[in-house]
Amino acid sequence: MKTTALNAQVLKADFPILQREMRGGKKLTYLDSGATSQKPLSVIDAQSNFYKTKNAAVHRGAHLLAEEADEAYEGARKIVADFLGAHVDEVIFTKSATESLNAIAYSFGNAEAGSKFALKKGDSIVVTEMEHHANLIPWQQLARRTGATLKWIPITDEGRLDYSILDGIIDSTTRVVAFTHQSNVLGTINDVSKLVEAAKKVSAITVLDACQSAPHFAIDVKKLGVDLLAFSGHKALGPTGIGILWGRSEILEEMEPFLFGGSMIETVTMTDATWARAPRKFEAGVPNMAGAVGLGAALEYLTSLGMENVHAWEMELTQYALDKISNMPGLKVIGPLDAVDRGAVISFTVEGIHPHDVGQVLDQHGIAVRTGHHCAWPLMKKFGIAGTTRASFYIYNTLEDIDNLVVGIKSAQEFFKVG
Repeated sequence: MKTTALNAQVLKADFPILQREMRGGKKLTYLDSGATSQKPLSVIDAQSNFYKTKNAAVHRGAHLLAEEADEAYEGARKIVADFLGAHVDEVIFTKSATESLNAIAYSFGNAEAGSKFALKKGDSIVVTEMEHHANLIPWQQLARRTGATLKWIPITDEGRLDYSILDGIIDSTTRVVAFTHQSNVLGTINDVSKLVEAAKKVSAITVLDACQSAPHFAIDVKKLGVDLLAFSGHKALGPTGIGILWGRSEILEEMEPFLFGGSMIETVTMTDATWARAPRKFEAGVPNMAGAVGLGAALEYLTSLGMENVHAWEMELTQYALDKISNMPGLKVIGPLDAVDRGAVISFTVEGIHPHDVGQVLDQHGIAVRTGHHCAWPLMKKFGIAGTTRASFYIYNTLEDIDNLVVGIKSAQEFFKVG
């Protein structure tokens, strides 16, 4: 097997939590990075150092602490912009990707009649059948409020989008096309170019959920061609409570704010207000400054590794895991069975055992996985299942971790006398 330039065993030492012992003195095998990643010491230190040495409200004070806080906060914005291949004024800090996606939907809902963002009866919003609830429910609600119709691109039995019927779904009524870059359940990496091309033909706005892609392989927003993008800091080695909304500058300038208050205004009277330019137009109130600094440190850590190395190692792990578990008796992988256009997420069911029970047995072996519907109920219904057990890999995982997973699954089968 080809070896990448990334040494996961060495990287484990950068993550204090990975040194923990679990139940019964078992070594922690963390396979739940699709839910949240662990944090390297450099990120923990960066956030702590901000509070220790620079804590002040940004964009408000004239004293030294405020100046240093501004510099740290805006410096983090520049790091994010570089990470995405974007302009610095196109990067907006939110509290999460969920808030970012809701922000877009609320902004469109606030648009005045006649705006390119204002939806009405007869218009349609297109999503996919594999969306996380965070990129489904905001569009459901916007459709309900505006009278627009929600449509979706179905998936095949293999867990890939059915591109053959795009022209029948994305049509002259379509105003928004919102879709995930990589499924959090199936691991499927969608063909952004095909979806963007179909949307552009009808002048629809494209919204990309990059939560499961931005932390794992290189993202260049100019090459992707989407209009708006969201991802979360906590899945990219960063802190919780910090997310990113990126938008093309011309789109952001035309969009309406979704929150109102301090810092986002240009002028205010007792009866009216005008808005500052993006990104400040979308950052009302005192932001999560330490979180932004922590995210900046996380993206610097990933950049130092090289995103091409991150992706290559994850593909090595994924292929190894597929080879190991896809042929196990009684086990069914939900999603593509090869590593082509696929990320480091493997969801599976074990015949005769509920996913929660599989997770509990694995936990006894110190193995942390996710069980349940993964905030994707419509996708579960598509496959006729209540949920899955999901293993998701990242830079600190090793082939030994996957071997531990296999042993744990066999232990569950033995305990429940199945397989």
